[in-house]
Amino acid sequence: MTADAFTLVRDAHGALVFVRADGTRQAGMLPVRAFPLSDPTGALSLVGADGRELAWVAQPAMLPPAVRALIDEELAAREFAPMIQRLVAVSTFATPSVWTADTDRGRCTLELKGEEDIRRLGGQALLVTDSQGIGYRIPDRLALDRHSRRLLDRFL
Repeated sequence: MTADAFTLVRDAHGALVFVRADGTRQAGMLPVRAFPLSDPTGALSLVGADGRELAWVAQPAMLPPAVRALIDEELAAREFAPMIQRLVAVSTFATPSVWTADTDRGRCTLELKGEEDIRRLGGQALLVTDSQGIGYRIPDRLALDRHSRRLLDRFL
């Protein structure tokens, strides 16, 4: 489906409404990234309230600015993936372990249940999932300061 075959609007409750070129409307639309961690600016799917795909958007950057802004607002409201900028301390080098970290959203404490809570993404990127299910991203582990790299290397 081409970008001119639909538009998006918000209803009175603030939910996104998918509007086809013929004027038919479908409320409760959600944007879903195809590859949220490895390609967060890439392709996405617009999914209806029933879970069915309404449209595939291969290049979101090519959407009209107003539609793109609505999609970005919706994604920002639903996604929470702080980036770890520095590891301050770890309670132990075995799991479970409590980490104190500085993120792009401030200092936090997270608990790792097991070593499988640290997953490699592409290149030097990592995803650290705490016991609450929150995913913390490390875009490039080699870009961390020396102290942080030493702490992290004990878990890899």
